[in-house]
Amino acid sequence: MRYVLFWFPMAILLGSCTVNKDILFKTPTDYAYEDLPDSLGSVTHITPNNILTLNFFTGNGHVLIESGLGSSTLTGGGSQNNNGNFARNQMSYLVDNDGTAKLPVLGRVKLEGLSIREAETKLEEMYTLYYNEPFVILTVSNNRVIVSPGSGGTAQVITLTNANTTLFEALALAGGVADRGVASKIKLIRENKETGGRDVYLIDLSTIDGLSQADLIVQPNDIIYVEPLPLIASEIVKEIAPVITLITTTVLIITLARSF
Repeated sequence: MRYVLFWFPMAILLGSCTVNKDILFKTPTDYAYEDLPDSLGSVTHITPNNILTLNFFTGNGHVLIESGLGSSTLTGGGSQNNNGNFARNQMSYLVDNDGTAKLPVLGRVKLEGLSIREAETKLEEMYTLYYNEPFVILTVSNNRVIVSPGSGGTAQVITLTNANTTLFEALALAGGVADRGVASKIKLIRENKETGGRDVYLIDLSTIDGLSQADLIVQPNDIIYVEPLPLIASEIVKEIAPVITLITTTVLIITLARSF
């Protein structure tokens, strides 16, 4: 019995060292979170490693209306042939580390730091030297955020097909807050272009007052981490179960050996 009394507390102590080891981005209780940014003022800017999809037309884009291409792309209608015609007018280009993209006719063009609208305007002005009334539609096809909804093994990389995707929409795309997730402890981790580090925001969506925070516009490369609820008892039991089994087996063997 004295072996059990000695090793049982030791097993609990050893097991507690690995309890809830799946919880990431832990912060001290006095951690100073950043103030939430203005959701309406968020504008996505082009950065290195962005993949830009460029749709180019002349005649100020009249062909989009006249041939039904605009209908097929913007409203979902139009024929399959029109969709193919639109696809032939678009190509993808990588923004290199120096902030430039190599584009047809123009060569290397500096696009880093520009919003999508600013980049479209710049390219239209540059293409005016070679084409009649150029019309440019530019999109970033690889903008994404990482969402961990609060349970191990459920994190997802969400592609931002909508430039104005909200925090709540990103969570919904990841399946919502998991059963173990704590809705009052959602950490938004965002790159800070000025400092080169990351800012951490604490968001509470557990009450109706969190609706304004739910409308926050997410930015490319954001990390949305829903802190999971710590499972103390079940985690300890899971961790020490093999140790307890070993201890009881050893005690049983010793007891049987002494009985002979």
